[in-house]
Amino acid sequence: MKQRLLAIALVIAAGLLSRTVHTGWILIDKYLGDALYAALIYLLLPAQPVARRAAIAMAILTGIELFQLTDIPRQMVGSSYRSIRGVGRLLGTTFGWGDLAAYATGIAVLTRSRFGIL
Repeated sequence: MKQRLLAIALVIAAGLLSRTVHTGWILIDKYLGDALYAALIYLLLPAQPVARRAAIAMAILTGIELFQLTDIPRQMVGSSYRSIRGVGRLLGTTFGWGDLAAYATGIAVLTRSRFGIL
C-alpha cells in the first residue's frame, strides 16, 4: 500500500511539473502529461491482473476522449460555476488521436515498471 501511494504521489508531482515547465518539445510539453494522467488512472484502479487493469484504464480514458467529441466538456469550461469549469478542464475539451497514443504509452510504460504490479 505504501508503494502504491508513493507511486501515485510521484505521478501527480510529475504530471503537475510537466504542465508548468515548458521545454518547447511537444512530446514533453503536451504528451508527457497525458501519459502521466493515464498512469494515474491505472494506479487508482483496484489491484487485479495487470492486463485487465490496463485494459480497464484504457477503456476509461478512451471513453473520456470520445466524450470530448460531444462538445459538452467545452461547454462546461464556459460555465459560471467553478466546480463545473474544473470538471470540464479535467475531462479535456479537444479530441486527439495523439492523446490516445499517449495514454496507451503511459499505461504500457507503467505496466512494465515495478509499479505496474501495485
